[in-house]
Amino acid sequence: MKIAILSGSVYGAAEDVARVAVEVLEAAGHQPWHKLGVTLEELLAFGPEAILVVTSTTGMGELPGNLQNLYYALRDRFPAWSGVPGAVIALGDSSYDVFCGGGEQMRELLLELGVREALPMLRLDASETVTPDTDAKPWLTELAQAL
Repeated sequence: MKIAILSGSVYGAAEDVARVAVEVLEAAGHQPWHKLGVTLEELLAFGPEAILVVTSTTGMGELPGNLQNLYYALRDRFPAWSGVPGAVIALGDSSYDVFCGGGEQMRELLLELGVREALPMLRLDASETVTPDTDAKPWLTELAQAL
């Protein structure tokens, strides 16, 4: 299955998780595709059969700057993804008021686009772990089987 991995990161932790996602999904026989700063045109040209979003949260619960353009392009163009399986990994810090707000934003948008949630959103808490890439592996393995 062709899986587009969309990532947004401030300090690189979400990119690390996205790299592990590529490894886990490839090992399970899928065709993951991850490109930093991907445009909507590049994403649509890839023709994803599934979507995985890995994003951190910044500011007051917002998406990182390097994912905002794609978010707005998806919201404005509304691609025909009804029934396409998808999932979100959200990185955040529970000591802030809006925990995993960036992930929540992307999850809501995917649901609006008709994406079928393959697994419930994984929330990784920076106040509890310093290895989100390792912590995401069991969930990613489960996702690979669910797709």
